[in-house]
Amino acid sequence: MKYSLKRAVVIVCLGAAIGLASPSAHAQKSQSTKGYTKMSDQELRQKLTPEQYKVTQENGTERPFQNEYWNNHEAGIYVDVVSGEPLFASIHKYDSGTGWPSFTQPLVEDNIVEVKDRSWFVVRTEVRSAGADSHLGHVFDDGPAPTGLRYCMNSAALRFVPVDDLEEEGYAEFLPLFEKTTAGHD
Repeated sequence: MKYSLKRAVVIVCLGAAIGLASPSAHAQKSQSTKGYTKMSDQELRQKLTPEQYKVTQENGTERPFQNEYWNNHEAGIYVDVVSGEPLFASIHKYDSGTGWPSFTQPLVEDNIVEVKDRSWFVVRTEVRSAGADSHLGHVFDDGPAPTGLRYCMNSAALRFVPVDDLEEEGYAEFLPLFEKTTAGHD
């Protein structure tokens, strides 16, 4: 595989700016994978779009600014597109300027697994879902307060559940997170 000199320089420069991060102590420790059993490859190919499969099962990366949730400002949670395990909340989402959905912390710490990723000539921290082992994205230590972390995720690995649908879809335990942000709005 050939890389241009310009691309190699960009990759090395990005690598120099990337540090290893640890999971946030502020994340909830509640709803976990609830006994999720990983689907067969054939079932995954039937359930997922080609892009979702590429990202979650083959460690792919979608294009920045051309994905479903990079600019989503609705209140709700983001779950693993494969297993439905709750991963991130809109209250922890911010515009990182990268073109991918970015969060300061996970919603449920136990549903996130961090793995050293030595691809692309640098050491990064890959983020995977605990139950489905889906590739979600990476975490960096250049985020805003209060955690200083940037969980940079692929929209293709996520499914958004709006606040109004949380109870119906089995995520009612997360409704209290949004009481302040939705109070007075009917």
